[in-house]
Amino acid sequence: MNTSNRKKLISWALLPTVVTLAWPTMLESMMHTAVQYIDTAMVGSLGTAATAAVGSTATVNWLIGSTLTAFGVGFLAYISQAYGAGEYQRARRAAAQSVLAVLVTGIAFTAVILSVSRKVPVWMQVDPAVRELAAKYFFILYTPMLARAASVIFGTVLRSAGDTKTPMRVGVLVNIINVLLNFLLIYPARTVRLGSLSVPIWGAGWGVVGAAIASAAAMLYGGVAITVALFRQPEISPRGMSLRPEKRVLLPCLRVAFPNMLQRFGASLGYVAFAAMINSLGSLSTAAHTIANTVESAFYIPGFGMMTAAATLMGNAVGARDREKQRDLARLIIVLEVGMMVLTGSLLFAFAPAMVGVFSRDAAVILLGSTVLRMVACSEPFFGVSIVIEGMLQGAGKTMMPFIFNITGMWGVRILGTFICTQLLHYGLISAWGCMITHNLLLFTMYVIYYARGRWNPLREK
Repeated sequence: MNTSNRKKLISWALLPTVVTLAWPTMLESMMHTAVQYIDTAMVGSLGTAATAAVGSTATVNWLIGSTLTAFGVGFLAYISQAYGAGEYQRARRAAAQSVLAVLVTGIAFTAVILSVSRKVPVWMQVDPAVRELAAKYFFILYTPMLARAASVIFGTVLRSAGDTKTPMRVGVLVNIINVLLNFLLIYPARTVRLGSLSVPIWGAGWGVVGAAIASAAAMLYGGVAITVALFRQPEISPRGMSLRPEKRVLLPCLRVAFPNMLQRFGASLGYVAFAAMINSLGSLSTAAHTIANTVESAFYIPGFGMMTAAATLMGNAVGARDREKQRDLARLIIVLEVGMMVLTGSLLFAFAPAMVGVFSRDAAVILLGSTVLRMVACSEPFFGVSIVIEGMLQGAGKTMMPFIFNITGMWGVRILGTFICTQLLHYGLISAWGCMITHNLLLFTMYVIYYARGRWNPLREK
């Protein structure tokens, strides 16, 4: 590369590579979010109590999923760096060890989660009127935990090898199955008019329980499908590899995964505590919070798509020991991320009332939900910068500082602030979301300072 190219602030030549990796993850996330929208709307049609029963344990879902994701991050750093170095056999050994990780985590989580399913709504301070329904939903949803572990970890393994399309395809089919089963299991038998025709539609009429069964069945399919896809993948397939624990593979993966696991576990416990305090404010706040979270998740899609691309490409660059590519990737991804999050934040602010209105007809829920969404819309670009820098660090195998940053922000700002505002001062949901936004801005500040000092780069020249 000549001197003039080196002086360019943004290397746009890398744009096709970034987009190729990012768009399947964005589409997969978009489909998943669309199903969340449909789920929430379908359950919301049953009433505020049904929405509260489903949404009240949602943060426990984050706790479980984020812990599994942490294992995936360890394999992502190891495999992406092995690919960057051209050591493909080492990558396959790591894929084989991921099978062992799926078996251990899937079985362990199944035993623990099902044994405490009836206690979770009590711990989450769910309204006593909906605790029984919430417990049933939680138990059914997490019965296929082995399949869920496979979906999360094997999907990350494929992405770390540069295959983001296969997890996308599986995810799309999972979402289609979920929606179709929701349609059949939530509502009772009914007649649908198509012009002059009356078409009878079978329906189980199981309500919230039907929604749980639909999600569990779709999750089971997803776990099986992603497992088959991994074993058929020609470059990273663990077929024929030993499944015995290999310290030389597992220890580097665990060194990356363990801080990330602590980060995600600690942050998710914070989400649980945060949701529990919101649940204590009553069904109106729980319903508005649940719907606002669902709406907001769609606007994080560009961020998390770019995070996946950042992690994989940065891992490749570290494995290849290419300092220049690391620098160029970092600048390009941050610029793209800010641009997309400014756009999505503007759309969220403009259409917040209409989007909340899709999920609830309750005027109080619409007002409260749209208010907090407009608040958080202003912080979207800042949050986007934080997550792509974190993705770069994951690919580089540096997960200790994200752990420190996230735990400090979650417990020192969001949870402590929300406790003071809602439990001591008796303010409402708006104050809790204000604490959440302050947390996001603190993360932005810490990550930008860390990035500007160059400490994110493991290959930087001293």
